[in-house]
Amino acid sequence: MSTPTHDDPRTGDPNQGHTGSGPGPTGKGPDPVNGEAASAPGSVGTDLARDMDEPPAGGSFARYFLRKLGGAATSMILVVLLGFFAFRLLPGDPVLKIAKERPMSPAQIAELRSQYGLDKPVIVQFWDYLVGIVTGDLGESYVYRKSVASLIGEYLGPTLLLTATAAVIAIALGLWLGQLSAWRRNSLFDKVASSTSLIFWSVPTFWLGLILLMIFGGTLQWLPTGGMVTPSLEPWSAAAVIDVIKHLILPVITLVAVVYAQFLMVMRASLLEEMSEDYLTTARAKGLTEDEVRRKHAVPNALLPTVTVVFLHIGGLIAGAVTVEAVFSWPGLGKLTFEAIRGPDLPLLQGTFVVFSAIIIVMNLAADLVYRFLDPRVRRA
Repeated sequence: MSTPTHDDPRTGDPNQGHTGSGPGPTGKGPDPVNGEAASAPGSVGTDLARDMDEPPAGGSFARYFLRKLGGAATSMILVVLLGFFAFRLLPGDPVLKIAKERPMSPAQIAELRSQYGLDKPVIVQFWDYLVGIVTGDLGESYVYRKSVASLIGEYLGPTLLLTATAAVIAIALGLWLGQLSAWRRNSLFDKVASSTSLIFWSVPTFWLGLILLMIFGGTLQWLPTGGMVTPSLEPWSAAAVIDVIKHLILPVITLVAVVYAQFLMVMRASLLEEMSEDYLTTARAKGLTEDEVRRKHAVPNALLPTVTVVFLHIGGLIAGAVTVEAVFSWPGLGKLTFEAIRGPDLPLLQGTFVVFSAIIIVMNLAADLVYRFLDPRVRRA
């Protein structure tokens, strides 16, 4: 007497092992146990073989993207509102500041106030500000007497050069030292690397910049003390490129020293969590060396939470360049913002504030999208 067999769920073959009045070769008919209709051929196998990385029904990328995009748009609206009303609370009258620089009669002061639209009610000024944001007309700078949009376009390049260079070095240095510190935890290397990074992390950016400026630019006179390029050099010549690199060294070191510690500590903590996982023991049992286990298995998984921190701090790095550019007289958006605060140059302040905030919001959105792509758990959430 033969013993009946059951369907193999891995193959979903409906003809294997059917006896009696159970589902026939078509896979239909009542279930002999539950009295319910059997599923279609291969449905069990299909469910088990389905790629678990796929998002669940209704969890499409388009819906996820639209939800995150809506959150970014809401944040941008709040930034626009804050960018108008917050700067109206700053002390000082820009028109009176201009009047102090050269003699002006009360009639001329009134005319200048009317020219800048400062004699209008606040609600009317706010409406003009919103229309300008939508149309790309950010107004005219009180100090530079140029359109704010053209000034931002002119000063954006040096800021991107400075922050992009600092970001690449800080990310590479922080992640490299972080994974080495975690893998050699409690060693002398781990203690020195962690302690040094925490010290730099706690140092104010402007203070570190001034110290480097006094030592290497003043006492030793190894590097330039300010600016981006020596004016006498021909633009884009080999000598000019080398000169720009020399001017970059001190501000880049200042930014990297403060920022890389964040990447190091996050990478170290993330890798320490992965080191207790069973899959690393399995990898060692297969004969992989410790270096291969770290590079091929532990580090890729530990990078997941680090990605979010990287994108968030890239946006913050650009916004944090204000103090560094002011210290080193770097001709970027940071220095432009510093000059606008001294005015106060309201259109320029509003324009740079919106640009800095937009960069941070875009980086946050990119972090959400990249993290969802890298981590299957987020796609199934």
